Amino acid sequence: MATLPSFSARRLAICGALLILSTGTGAAALPKSAKRAAVARATPNLPADVLERLQSGDSASIQSALDDVRVAGRDGATAAPVIAALLRQGMPLSLTRAAIDTLADTESDAASDVLSWYSRHRDAGVRRSAVQALAHTGGPEAVPAVRIALADSDPDVRGAAATALGALNARDAVADLFRALDRNVKEAGASLGQLCAPSDCERLVDKLGQMPFEVVTSGIERMLVRPVTEVGDDLKLRIIARVTELGTAGANGFLRGVQKRWPKRGSPIVRQALDEAVRATSASPGSRHRGGTR
Repeated sequence: MATLPSFSARRLAICGALLILSTGTGAAALPKSAKRAAVARATPNLPADVLERLQSGDSASIQSALDDVRVAGRDGATAAPVIAALLRQGMPLSLTRAAIDTLADTESDAASDVLSWYSRHRDAGVRRSAVQALAHTGGPEAVPAVRIALADSDPDVRGAAATALGALNARDAVADLFRALDRNVKEAGASLGQLCAPSDCERLVDKLGQMPFEVVTSGIERMLVRPVTEVGDDLKLRIIARVTELGTAGANGFLRGVQKRWPKRGSPIVRQALDEAVRATSASPGSRHRGGTR
C-alpha cells in the first residue's frame, strides 16, 4: 500500500473529520455522535460540534461557531475550509465580516482564494476586512489582491493594503508603495521602511521636509531596527545624521524614542550615533528635554 509521507496522522484525521461534515455521503453514513467524536479527535482545541454549527444554516449557531474558532486562533485552521465554503455561498453582511475576521485569526492560507475575491466586494468595510485578513493568512493570491487594493476607491482600504504589503514582506511592491505614498496613503511609509532596498531607503529619507514628519519617520524607524544584512550601519548612520540636521523638537523626540528602544545587542556604533544625535538636538526649540539626554 502506498504511503503518504507528507501527511501526519493528525493531518489525516483532520482531513477525515472535514470530509465527514462536508460531503453528503460521509454525513449520511454516520450519526451526529460519531461525527462529533471524529472532529473532537482531530481538533481538540475546538468544541466537537463547531463544524456542525458552521453548516447548520442558522445565523446564531454560525456566529457562535465563528466565535469558538476565533478563540482557538491558529488551532482553528481546521475549520478554515468550511468557513471559506460559507463565504463562497454568500451570507448576510454581518456574518460575512465575522467569517472574514475569523479566517484572519486562523492564519490559514486555505482562505487566500476566497479572501482575495472579497477584497473586491461592493462594500468598503468588507474589502478592508478581507485585505486585513490576507495580511495574516498569506497564500498565493494574497499579494496580488492586496496590490490591487492599494488603488482602491476607499482611503481606509488603501491604508489597510499598504500595511498588509509590509506584513506580507512584499518586496516586489516597493514601487507601488512609493506611488501610494505620493498619493497620500500615509501607511505606505512604515511598510516602505520594512521592505526597501538601500537605494529605496535613501529615497524615502529624501522625503524628510517634503512630507509630514511622522509619515517619513514611521518608515525610518523600521529601517533603523532592520538587520545589518538588509540595512547596513553606514546607511543607518547617514539616516540618523539626516534627521539630526533637521534640528527640531520633533527630530529630538523621534531620536530619543529610537534610543530608548534600541536593543542591547544592537550595533554599538549606531547606538553611539543615536546618543550623540539626541544630545545635539536636545536644545531644539520646543524640546521637552532641553539641556539633557534623558
